[in-house]
Amino acid sequence: MVAWRSVVVVLGLAVGAVGCGASPSAGPGAPESSGSFAPDFELDTLDGKSVRLSDHLGKDVILLDFWATFCDPCLAAMPHLEQVYQARRAQGLVVLGISIDGPQSMAAVRGEVQKLGLSFPILLDQESRVVALYNPRTSAPYSVLIGRDGRIIKKKDGYVTGDAATLERDLDAALAR
Repeated sequence: MVAWRSVVVVLGLAVGAVGCGASPSAGPGAPESSGSFAPDFELDTLDGKSVRLSDHLGKDVILLDFWATFCDPCLAAMPHLEQVYQARRAQGLVVLGISIDGPQSMAAVRGEVQKLGLSFPILLDQESRVVALYNPRTSAPYSVLIGRDGRIIKKKDGYVTGDAATLERDLDAALAR
């Protein structure tokens, strides 16, 4: 199985965006387009604390990153997200990594976070409540950029290394508002 996943990643990088989920289009219940307000939610973190999206609205730009331990493109994107977070958190960027792994994968989530050295909050959506709001097709990686005003600026399905420059431009524009 590991070899097969590696082949998928290599092929995906050759032809475009790579993802571990179903379809890139949003389904019923998902925020329809850029400009709509991001639905509020509250999830627990790996260390048992609670994070509410609305705690950051009005002061921070928020990047939601839906990911899973079984998703190679997700894991490939994480070091870049950590760099982006470290470089821009003083300007008001909050990255919330939302694990779509099930409850049985808690140890794997914790292990990957430690291995990757992630410092941004990792939220656990074990009941798929937030996935249903933002990413009902359960695509991974899947990101949602939310402005300080609570409006969705951009949604992105998949990850390739060339996405880094685009993400950084989008973040810089959002932080400048």
